[in-house]
Amino acid sequence: MIKRINLNIQVLCEALLLLAVTLGILAYFSHMALRQEALRNAEQTLEGTVQDIDNILLGVEQSTGNIYYDLLEHLDDPERMYTYSRELVASNPNINGCAICFKPGFFPGHDLFMAYVHRTRPDANGNSRLVTSETFTDRPYTKQRWYAEPMNTGEVGWIDPLKGHETEDEPLVTFCLPFNDKNGERVGMMGIDISLNQLSKIILGAKPSENGYSVLLAHNGAYIVHPDEDKLKNPEIFSQTERDSDPTEIEAAKAMVAGEKGMKEFIRDSKDWLVFYKPFERVEWEGRSEGKLGWSVGVVYPEEDIFGIHNILVYLVVGIAIAGMLVFYLLLNWIIRRQLKPLIRLTKSAHYIASGNYSESLPYSDRLDEIGLLQNQFCNMQRSLQGQVDELEEETTQLQRQGDMLRAAYDKTVEGDKMKSSFLRYITNQMAEPMKSIDNSVTSICNNYQNISKEEMDQLVDNIQRQNQTMTNLLKPMAHFTKSDTGKEADHA
Repeated sequence: MIKRINLNIQVLCEALLLLAVTLGILAYFSHMALRQEALRNAEQTLEGTVQDIDNILLGVEQSTGNIYYDLLEHLDDPERMYTYSRELVASNPNINGCAICFKPGFFPGHDLFMAYVHRTRPDANGNSRLVTSETFTDRPYTKQRWYAEPMNTGEVGWIDPLKGHETEDEPLVTFCLPFNDKNGERVGMMGIDISLNQLSKIILGAKPSENGYSVLLAHNGAYIVHPDEDKLKNPEIFSQTERDSDPTEIEAAKAMVAGEKGMKEFIRDSKDWLVFYKPFERVEWEGRSEGKLGWSVGVVYPEEDIFGIHNILVYLVVGIAIAGMLVFYLLLNWIIRRQLKPLIRLTKSAHYIASGNYSESLPYSDRLDEIGLLQNQFCNMQRSLQGQVDELEEETTQLQRQGDMLRAAYDKTVEGDKMKSSFLRYITNQMAEPMKSIDNSVTSICNNYQNISKEEMDQLVDNIQRQNQTMTNLLKPMAHFTKSDTGKEADHA
């Protein structure tokens, strides 16, 4: 029983080792395949995110270009600037505000002139209003970055987000378009704002995964797109990440700001995350402003979104494997017990025969394997042993009869020949030793015939025969003497 259990455990352990190696290889290659698939999906998501963002930016640029050339024809009409600003904001839902500014003293009677129209925050019903204003924040526009930098450089394009003290109530990203008068002198600028909150909602509407999201960083590390509005208001990413974040998250943020392309793993809230990132590149379009913005776009996934199903499948496969191993163990135990049943029967028969029960009979097996051959050979051995035991018993019986006859003859001779004791004493003394040997042999056979081997039995029988021959030789003179004596008695009679 113990050996059978050990055999079951040994086979089960070997099967478990093979299964573990197989599952390990399967898990490794499936994990690598999922990782490659995640990279492809992330690349596609990145491209889709870039296109979505660029489509919004391009729509703003094209809307601005639609009024740009008409604006150049009416630079001497300040009231018309309010109309341009209002129509531009009203015609494009992605535009949060538009400011048309002129250099100081351009219009007579106006030191500074800015026609600024912007949307209010949506109310409970989601409706907003267009508000007209001549100022933006509490500082003159000539001292604000969105005006000063483009007016000095003359570059057309998007500047880094306006946050904190640079804006009024929400973070913005601004498209700046300086313009010149007919003499080629730079006289003013158009600033078209996009709300980062609104831009984030649009981009994050198409989630890369259940818990994933997209991010867009300016070259100074400021968030342009992020699901957390508080981060959109913060000037720089590092002002938050360097305080409480894991070093791996800071490293990933720095790689994005540096304009690198790739993938990094980081830890946030004790969970593993993956970020796939690349530089934000705008589509080249005829008439579109050139130059790279230095922005970086990324998609962020919690690791469980990528490998969660895979891990569940691994656990499921492991559970099925454990259940299968249990069923396999029970089935293996049943098969081994069934296959070893003839051996168990042979073992019991061998113990029974070893205890002296030679009549135990086993049926021949019709199995063609080693167990069947062993059982048939054991049956042949048992029958051969039974035949030898029967022969031995028959020889023992015959020897007993011969011994009895010899004893009777000896007694009769002693009784009938008392008168001739002196003559026969010598012969009797000579016969004592053979008789004693025969008697010992016969006694041994009678008392121990069940326990002695065939060789010992043959030796005892041979000894009896030799001693019998010795006695026969001794009896020949007695027979001759008796015959002669009988003749003498007959003659005497």
